[in-house]
Amino acid sequence: MQRRAYVPSLMLFAALVAGCTSGSGNNGSPDDSKPGETTPAAAPGKYLTLPEPCGASDRGVLKDMFPGAAGLPEEQQEKVYAGTPEPTFDTDRRVGCRWKGGDATTSHRLYVDMERVVSYDNAVSDDDRAKALYEDRETAADLPDSAGTATPSGKPSGSPSGSPSGTTDDANTSDGSDDATASDGSTDATGANGAQTSTALQSRVLKGLGSAAYLQDIPSGPGAATPQRTVRVVFRESNVIVTVEYSEQPVGTSEVPAGQDLQDRAQALAHKLAGQIGE
Repeated sequence: MQRRAYVPSLMLFAALVAGCTSGSGNNGSPDDSKPGETTPAAAPGKYLTLPEPCGASDRGVLKDMFPGAAGLPEEQQEKVYAGTPEPTFDTDRRVGCRWKGGDATTSHRLYVDMERVVSYDNAVSDDDRAKALYEDRETAADLPDSAGTATPSGKPSGSPSGSPSGTTDDANTSDGSDDATASDGSTDATGANGAQTSTALQSRVLKGLGSAAYLQDIPSGPGAATPQRTVRVVFRESNVIVTVEYSEQPVGTSEVPAGQDLQDRAQALAHKLAGQIGE
């Protein structure tokens, strides 16, 4: 009789111990974790550093962009070409440089900004975040509908967002007046201060520069106290966004500067900078 009473008691005790053990650590709730199933973090950006923009800008291109410096003493020439670095808190995240120079007839200004984009969302890669920021800027540039279809005609024309150059962000180079067809088949539109702008030289998407690129041609508006033209080239190279802003202001004339040379020089520098990123 004693043996029959002992066996059930031992089984009951074992069941209670097993129940307590299975419920410890999770307040009795079942363990729903699945070992081996983790959400991988998005890939980091291709570039982890930025070049020093004043030094990375090609000296030969700078000489073309500041032709007035050629007549200066060598020491002053070097000062023009050296540029002035923009203040920054982190040279691996954002850097910039400014140049200015001219002569008795024309002054030029140049601004270069480089931003390495970092995504703080584990589900979004640095490259995807940079792509989204670039696309926002391209949309804000309000490029003409024909963007990406025009190619330089070779015919001279009358020529961050948010950069502190003092230029406007209006990318429309035509005031809606009657168009005329040029001998090369491109269409010219009369713009600010009577300047002629070929559709081949208007604001547009650029091909063959970085992962994506666009150009804005921005002449001064009607009634501007000082006529000038600014060309802004923005491109994305993986997770780095670069802005090149180049302006020309004539002295003693009301004519807006021609656009082709400005565009050619700005694009030449942009291509050089694209090759410097990551080196």
